[in-house]
Amino acid sequence: MRDRATEFISGDKLTRGWQTVRDRYKKKYDSRQKMGTLTFSELKITRLNGDAALVTGRWKLVRNGDKPHGRFTLLFRRTLDGWRITHDHTS
Repeated sequence: MRDRATEFISGDKLTRGWQTVRDRYKKKYDSRQKMGTLTFSELKITRLNGDAALVTGRWKLVRNGDKPHGRFTLLFRRTLDGWRITHDHTS
């Protein structure tokens, strides 16, 4: 689902639209070194109804020189194409 309603929030910045979110990601992580290795922990999945779920947890990124980490909340919705993230709040 490449929806214009897709949202990504990080820090104090809100990005809307699937393509805009994707373009931001590709610009920020334009090399394997910048991507590093991402892991998730403390996952909690809460079904809101048959077509929506809330997922919370921790993330950690390991790269040369730094190890940023934080928490996230994802809203998943079931679409005709399967489960898709429609809202991502990462800090």
